[in-house]
Parts: sequence; structure tokens; C-alpha cells
Amino acid sequence: MIVFDAIPPASPPQPIIVVTGTALPDPEPERAYGIEILERRDLTDSPTTRLDALLTGLPGVQNFRRSGADTAHPTSQGITLRALGGNAASRVALTLDGVPQADPFGGWINWPAYDPAGLQEVRVIRGGGSVGYGPGALGGAIDMRSYAGTAMIGTLEAGSRQSLDGHLYGGMRFGAGLASLNMQAARSDGFIPVTADTRGPVDRRAPYREGSARGRLILPIGSGIELQLGGLAFADRRERGVPFTENRTRGFDGSMRLVGSGRWQWTALGYAQWRDLESSFASVGAMRESASLVSMQHVPSNGWGTSFEIRPPAAGIDLRAGADLRFTQGESRELFAFLAGDPTRHRLAGGQSATQGLFAEGSVSRGPLTFSGGVRLDHWRVSDGDLVERPLAGGPPTRDEHYPARSGWRPTARFGAVAEVTSGTSLRAAVYRGWRLPTLNELFRPFRAGADATAANAFLDPELLSGAEAGIDYRARHVDLSLTAFVNRVSNAIANVTLGHGPGMFPGVGFVAGDYRQRQNLDAILVKGIEGSAELHRGPWSLELGASLARARVHADGPAANLDGLRPAQTPSLAVSAGLGWEQGRRAAKLVVRHNDPQYEDDLNRRRLPHATTLDAIGTWPLTDRIQLVVRGQNLLDETVVAGISDDGPVERGTPRSFWLGLRFQP
Repeated sequence: MIVFDAIPPASPPQPIIVVTGTALPDPEPERAYGIEILERRDLTDSPTTRLDALLTGLPGVQNFRRSGADTAHPTSQGITLRALGGNAASRVALTLDGVPQADPFGGWINWPAYDPAGLQEVRVIRGGGSVGYGPGALGGAIDMRSYAGTAMIGTLEAGSRQSLDGHLYGGMRFGAGLASLNMQAARSDGFIPVTADTRGPVDRRAPYREGSARGRLILPIGSGIELQLGGLAFADRRERGVPFTENRTRGFDGSMRLVGSGRWQWTALGYAQWRDLESSFASVGAMRESASLVSMQHVPSNGWGTSFEIRPPAAGIDLRAGADLRFTQGESRELFAFLAGDPTRHRLAGGQSATQGLFAEGSVSRGPLTFSGGVRLDHWRVSDGDLVERPLAGGPPTRDEHYPARSGWRPTARFGAVAEVTSGTSLRAAVYRGWRLPTLNELFRPFRAGADATAANAFLDPELLSGAEAGIDYRARHVDLSLTAFVNRVSNAIANVTLGHGPGMFPGVGFVAGDYRQRQNLDAILVKGIEGSAELHRGPWSLELGASLARARVHADGPAANLDGLRPAQTPSLAVSAGLGWEQGRRAAKLVVRHNDPQYEDDLNRRRLPHATTLDAIGTWPLTDRIQLVVRGQNLLDETVVAGISDDGPVERGTPRSFWLGLRFQP
């Protein structure tokens, strides 16, 4: 971007290069979307330093399970919006500076890779049909944007259970551009995930070690053209609190983006991703007195893609058009059927998928009214799918399935309107359609969780969401209010459907002692709800409120008829949050209360997870001009947050009461 200093008229203008590190300005049609923004202060001055916990404090944002990324298995960390339910695959498009972040094989999110201290803001865009974010934006999009400052900022904290947490950001001028590096690392001895009344001698603490580094180079390379290079590397290693349940994830992203800010605005992005998951699973004996290794899994995957967008100048009309391409491939390599501590069989399951899309979107304003519309057309293809099982001792495969390639077209769209009623008050409405392609994990890989087993389904159809919403926004000097009513219907919704109960032999998985499930397309999930937020500021005090009320029901027949009329698994009816803050100079304090109504662990609504209410807090106090004391507390009332209930009785809990004390360095 080129800007000019104010200088005397007699002197020729001298350009000053100002790098921004961002893409194009937010498109005008997004005014009709339900958008909530976590600003930098929200990301850095919070009782938690974990991005997944920050996001799930917003109305309608939900991880697949209540357990956070500090204890949950990586494959259970899908994110969704507005009580859409589902499984571990995300029903929201998560991006970092335009690069999709869902795992190429499974669609889950590796939350330890992202340091909130390295972000400028996170935008939560609710509702389907977000045409610029691609086919993964079934229920909306979450857009992470990197911080691009020249300061040196660091935090080091020690906490409960021998925990350490460090964050460092440094940015410096690099010629006419900017170079930055953001690093974070954490370790903990962890807590015992199983509740005291259901654990046994085999249960132990669940330690973790994690770290990530993100580097960026931003350079002006011509008149109004900016080059942005980015690289992200992370490693995450943890145990699930039982012997033989260690898992490790490693990943790397590389991207290059060009941004043109001239009269014709444009952006071009290319990226590549690599993920590698290694995980082992255990079977726990009666009375939880022993554990034995039952499976060792290795999941390498990768993805790459490109996108282009252009915004031509047009008087009175805001236009943009673009195209994108994403390719993913991956496979699960699994050793299982252990006998006397050694595996006897090997399973290979995986394939490839690709999507290509074209989109166009525009808006026009007439007085107090703004009308917007966007359309998108995608082609999808799933190929090279296979599921092969072989005995390690040799001989022919016991299972040798190779699935035909499938492909199709999916049109989606979004149309909306905004009316400025008075100064600071606006009404908005939108209708939309979005879609999601099944992940390679959903299509091809069977899996076990405790005594339960779930079979894959290579013939799953893409999910399709149709919805509408209407809302009101009010902005005044000390008050920000937003309220939205919505109705969403997910056709062909993918769910883990219970089809039988063990002990017994079942197709696709073999012997099952607990519940037998298969991934299937339900007729639909229908969700009706209201969500709202409020921010009040007066002097040094601030009050933030958020709530989401949703009625979600399954519509199903055929093999899934038992689910008809039930609530989707892992979807609470009510979620509420409130934050009370105080700030005076560089001294600050904040209390945050969160409440989630009961929800069900399973699709048959038999295992009820009780409501959970937690209280968190943070306080900062200056010690010198550049150093602050930071005190944080999470789950201060030590609420037992039930995160899961197994069919054989054990109850998994979320993070218990935790305290942190540390120092922050900043200019």
C-alpha cells in the first residue's frame, strides 16, 4: 500500500511504504452477515491463553466435545456454530490469513498450533453461503488474522500441576517491509481426566507438551502490491490419562499471498499443508485395574490450494469475483488386533478429494438500504478411496475394498439486506445455502472408542444447509447490542448412527462389546434459535453478555428412524456467558462466567451430560514501565465439567480449578 505524508505544495510528494500484512478490506456484503469479532485485547487479556476456549465463549460457537484442547484427543476437536451437531469434522471454515486450517484427512482442528498473542483479530461469520470462504463454510466461517506490529511482546507463566506457558512475538522492519516471528510453548503434568468416583488404579494424569512457531515476511514489491510469505510449524504431544494412549501431532503450513491495492483491487493466494498424527489406543479391563494396547494409528495427510479474487471499480456498486481450488489426500495406517502385546493385522484406509469453485458477490446502497447477493458454483470429486486389511503373518487380505470415484456439482448462494433505521441502529436479514464435503476420515476409516465401534461409509453424500436469519444491531457511545433469530436445516447431515448393541460381530468393524454405529446421512437436522450479545462501558467498568438459545432436532427414517425427534449429540439448548471487567491505567481485572445447559453424549440421547457453570478470572498489575504481573484462574469454583460418559461407566471431566502466575513484557 502507498500513502503520502502531508508536505508543502512546492515539494513533490514522497511516497512512504506502509505494509499492512492484511488482505483486501472486508467486503461490503458482509454487513448483512451476523459477525462477531474478537479484537486483540480480547485475545491477549483473557483468563485463558487457548484459542478454542476463547471461541467457545462466544454465543453459538461450540467444539464437538466440552473437553478443551489441553486434554481432548486431537481427532475430537471439530468446531461448529448454532447447534448444528455432527461429529469431529468441523462444520465451519477456519482460516488463518486466508489459508484453510482444518486437518486435510479428518476436518478436525489442531488448536495448539494457534497462539492468540500472534493474532490481530478473529472474525466469527455466522450463517451458510459465505461464498468467499469455500465449500467448508457450511454453517459459517472463522477468519483468523495475524498481528503485524514491530514490538517485542512476551509472557511467561507458571501454573497448577507443574505447568509452564510461554508466548513471544517479535516484529521488525525488513527494508521497506516487515519480518515477524511468533512462538509459543507449553507443558503440564496434567490432571486425571476420569472423575474420582469412576476412576480405577489404571487412571493417571494426562500430561502434554506443545509448541508452535509462525514466521511472516511482508514486502512491498511494486506500486500498490504487497507480498506476504507465511510459515507455520507446530508439534503437540500428550497422553489421555491411561497407559498406551499417547498421541503426537506435527504439522507445517507454507503460504504466499499477493495483495494489490490499486484502483483494481485483487489478491492471489497459494498454500501447502502437511499433517502427521500418531496415536495409540487402549482397552481398559474390569474395575479399571489394567490396560492393554489395542491399536496404533499413523495418519499422514497433506493439502494444497490456491485462490484468486478481484474487485473491479464500479460506481455505486461493491463487486468482487473469484475462484479457488483445494486438494487433500491422506490415509490412516493402523496396527490392530493385538495378541499378547503384538499386533496381528494392518489396516490402510484413505483417499483423495478435490473441490474447485467460482464465486461472485456484490452489494448496492440506496439511501438507508443496502442490498447484497452472492452466488457460488463448486465441483467436487472423491477418488482413490480404499480400505484394506491384511494379516501381518502373511496371506491374502481379509478386507480389500476399493471404491469408485464420485463427483458432482453444488451451487450455493447468499442474499441479504441491511436497513439503517436510525443513527446507530440497523436491521439486517439474509437467506443462504452452504455445503460441506465429507472428510476422508468419515468416508473411509472405521474407528473404536472404548467398547464402542463406528464403521465408515464410503458413499456419504455432501451436507447441504439452507437457512434464514434476521437481526438488529445497536451501536451507541457506551453500548453495543446485537440480536439475531435464525432457522437452519442441514440436509444429508452426517452423524454417527447407532445400529446395534454388543457383544457381537458387526459389519465393517468385527467384534463390538458396546454400541455399534455407522456414519450415515440423516434426512436433516433442523435448528431454530436466537443468539445475542451486549457490551456496556462506563468509566473503568465494562460488562459483556452473550447467549445462544437453540432448539435442534433430528429428522430421520430408515435405519436411523430411532433418532427421529431427538436432539443431535453434543448440542446444548442454552449457552450463556458474562464478563465483568475493570481497567484503570495499566491495571486491569476481569471475571468471566460461562454456563452450558445439559447435552447428550450419544445420538440416542441416553447419556446425559449435566449442565456446567464455570468462573474464570484474570488480573494484571504493572511492576515497571514495561513489565506486568499477570494472575489467572480457571474454573475457580472447581466445577466438575462432564465432558463424556462411556458406555461402560467411566465419566470424563474437563479442566479442574487451575491458577497461573506470570510476567508480561511489552513496550
